[in-house]
Amino acid sequence: MRSTKLLGGAAILLAIAFNVPFSILASIYDYPDILRRSAGEALDKFAAGGPALILTWYGFALAAMALVPTTIALSVTRERIASRPALAIGAAVAGALAGLTQAIGLLRWVFVIPGLARAHASGAPEAQAAAERAFELLNAYGGVAMGEHLGQLLTALFVGQLAALQFGERARITAGIGFATALTLVAGTGEGLALSLGADGSGFAMATIAGFMGLTLWLIATGIALIRQR
Repeated sequence: MRSTKLLGGAAILLAIAFNVPFSILASIYDYPDILRRSAGEALDKFAAGGPALILTWYGFALAAMALVPTTIALSVTRERIASRPALAIGAAVAGALAGLTQAIGLLRWVFVIPGLARAHASGAPEAQAAAERAFELLNAYGGVAMGEHLGQLLTALFVGQLAALQFGERARITAGIGFATALTLVAGTGEGLALSLGADGSGFAMATIAGFMGLTLWLIATGIALIRQR
C-alpha cells in the first residue's frame, strides 16, 4: 500500500517536473516558437540566456530521464504481469525508450549548443555561418527526428498501452484520457514530416501541445488513482 501511494506521488511529481522547465523556457527563451525562427536568432538568444538557460535545459533533460524508472514502475506490477504481461512489458519498454530518446535530444542544448552560441557571438562571418548550419542540422536530427518525432511516438505508445491496462482494470475515465492523449501525440508527430516536405506544420504543432497537456492530466489522474487505491 505504501509503495502504491509513493508511485502515485511519483506520477504526479513527474507531471510537474515536465511542466516547470518547459514553462521557464517558454518565458526566457520563447520555446518552442524559437525553434521555428532563424538559426542566428535562436543562437543569439541562447547566448544571452547564460548559465541559467543551460541549467534549465539540463533540468528538462533530467525530467525526461525520470520518465524511465517511473514508466517501468507504473507498468510492471505483480498484478499486471500476471494478468496481461505483453502489455505491461511493452508499456515499460516503450516508456523507457521514450525517456531516453527525449533526454538525448534535449541534452544537445546542454553540451553542444553552448559552443555554437559562443562561436556565433564571436562576430566572424565564417564562424557565424558554420554555427548556424550546425545548429540547423542538430535541430533537425536531435530535435525534430529524435525528440519530437521518435520520442513522441514512443511516449504515445507507452501511454496507449498503459491506458489499455487501466481500461481492463475498470479505470475507464483515466484510460479514456490516456487514449485521447496517445492519439493526439501521434497526430502531433506529423509536424516534423510536414516541415521536411515543405508544408505548413502549425496544425500538427497544436496537436503536440494538446497532447502534452493531456499527458500532464493523465499522469496526475493516474497518480491520484494510485494514491486513493484501497
